[in-house]
Amino acid sequence: MSIRPFTLAITTEQLDDLDRRLRSSRLPDTLAADSWEDGTAVSFLARLLDYWSNQFDWRIHEQRINQLPQFMAKIDGEEIHFLHQRGVGPKPMPLIITHGWPGSFLEMERLLALLTDPAKYGGHASDAFDVVVPSLPGYGCSPAPTKAGISSKQIAGLWASLMGELGYDRFGAQGGDIGAGVSMWLARNHGPNLIGAHLNYIPGSFRPTLGTGQDALSEEEQDFLNRSSQFAATEGAYAALHGTKPQTLAFALADSPAGLAAWIIEKFHSWVDHPDDLERVVPLDALLSDISLYWFSGSIQATLRLYKENRLNPLVFEANERVETPLGVALFPKELPMPPRSWVGRVFDVHRWEHMQRGGHFAALEQPEILAEEIRAFFRPLRG
Repeated sequence: MSIRPFTLAITTEQLDDLDRRLRSSRLPDTLAADSWEDGTAVSFLARLLDYWSNQFDWRIHEQRINQLPQFMAKIDGEEIHFLHQRGVGPKPMPLIITHGWPGSFLEMERLLALLTDPAKYGGHASDAFDVVVPSLPGYGCSPAPTKAGISSKQIAGLWASLMGELGYDRFGAQGGDIGAGVSMWLARNHGPNLIGAHLNYIPGSFRPTLGTGQDALSEEEQDFLNRSSQFAATEGAYAALHGTKPQTLAFALADSPAGLAAWIIEKFHSWVDHPDDLERVVPLDALLSDISLYWFSGSIQATLRLYKENRLNPLVFEANERVETPLGVALFPKELPMPPRSWVGRVFDVHRWEHMQRGGHFAALEQPEILAEEIRAFFRPLRG
């Protein structure tokens, strides 16, 4: 494996091309310009596109991003971008944090400082972590996979190899969205390397074995399955499309920054815990930094296709299979449907199950202080 420093450098030609496309955007008609009922509100997107074209300065954000400790590694033929920040403390614990869709490594920017130097933010130096934040294959600065068949299961293997190359024989894992699935696969298939796994989401594909010899579904568990089915029916069209025909959607999103922004913004608006004002929690500059990364990467198809790979390789468990790696779960109030503790405990050794006061699906971006403290609390008894 080769590891080298990385600097993000978008060309002037790429910026000029984006500007031309933004200025020639054609928005659809609508029955209600301010409504989110049918998807992204036309009025919001029009304002976002105007800001992107006339006020958002990518070079300022590129310069800020390049202050982060970025690297590129070649693992099993795949190029993987990652952040690696060493902790300030007597014995920092190695921790790998994985993002999801439609997020990126930028979600972890504030979390990085809180976890690597907790004493600077009112915490204890003994809680410090060495933090590694990879970009999923095809996301952000990681190029698209070179072959089919790379699901969260295979990504977990790439992460284990990366951590070993960085000198971490044992480490913790953390993640939400797709990153939660990667972390669960790490715990399942690389248990001897895992100190513990902390999640702020339980993937919808997670299914313990049910049926003969297993406890009957509890009322709470059945309620969760009902809520999940309702979510899939009313909010899950994006996942069904990603998981079945990602290529068709990719034509539109790869050609139109307006279309890409609309596809991504809908999820931030729906999944962030905000008081009818998304920008009070996630400013336009933060949203556009993330969307711009997706645009400049040129690999939107790979980000969508990961859903298909995960559908073909779901997180389903054998009868009586147990994962002994300690597991912690933080439940944020605006999260997508989450199961009861008993559902996860059918397979995993659940050490911690905590309800957070506020926050949604993008916990590291929305409430980094709350998430950082919860991560510290989970791993504290596992140190040493």
